[in-house]
Amino acid sequence: MRVGINSFALSRTSWNEYAIRFVFGGAVTVVAGLLAQTYGPVFGGLFLAFPAIFPASATLVEKHEREKKLKAGITHTIRGRQAAALDARGAALGCIGLACFAVIVWKLLPVWNGALVLLTALGGWMIASVAVWFCHKNRHRIYARGRSEHSP
Repeated sequence: MRVGINSFALSRTSWNEYAIRFVFGGAVTVVAGLLAQTYGPVFGGLFLAFPAIFPASATLVEKHEREKKLKAGITHTIRGRQAAALDARGAALGCIGLACFAVIVWKLLPVWNGALVLLTALGGWMIASVAVWFCHKNRHRIYARGRSEHSP
């Protein structure tokens, strides 16, 4: 599968689906703010890091795939759930890069210039994300190579 931009998907998404994402993201942000106000910014920040749009987008991905199959006359399919699962896998892998970004900002912001910290964190995020993508893409070869080195 090639990574790319599909501008057709933007026109396929209705305004109410964008509204659902916006409301859910806003609700997560409000909850994180209330938790930060009550228990402190470190605790609230953990909840702000929650990928606010993901749950809404996963359900929309599933819905779009199910509707596409229904239009083709296929009624019983798990394609929608599989597409949502792939979306979830990508989000989980992307969180590794996000975590690297957060750790770099957390550790360096007290001692470095803010702009330099953000550039460094961006580089860390990019390196981690590409490394995770490469490992995931080549996981079968990496696994096979590791097994052959340990075989008698």
